[in-house]
Amino acid sequence: MKKFVSKIIATLLALVVLLSTFSFNVEKHFCGDSLVAISYVGNVASCDDVEEDSCESKTIEPSCCKDDVEFLKGQTQIQKSLVEKVTFTKVITAVTSYTYYKQLFSDLKRQLVPHKFYIPPKLFFDIQVLHEVFII
Repeated sequence: MKKFVSKIIATLLALVVLLSTFSFNVEKHFCGDSLVAISYVGNVASCDDVEEDSCESKTIEPSCCKDDVEFLKGQTQIQKSLVEKVTFTKVITAVTSYTYYKQLFSDLKRQLVPHKFYIPPKLFFDIQVLHEVFII
């Protein structure tokens, strides 16, 4: 389960990096003040080659039509993290601590709690009051 989650997180992070570096154009075609067509890929249709219910049916002059192009630029440089120089002492420290940890705690098993499922009996009388024994 842990490997599966780490693979999903790695894939999502790779997609975030990919999408943040992705650039594209958004082209919009306006007739008057209304948006008629929008295109993310390729060229947007002008007033001459759009459907019947767009520019021509609104009796707007072709000179009122305008195209708006926005270029959404992605990130061009990715900051790489600096990797520390791994020295021999750091490697030895990590290996010895891992080895000692495995040796110390490998024989320990889960402790058994014998009274885990014990249900105490129901008391019908208060025994201290019944025998008149009180802790002072």
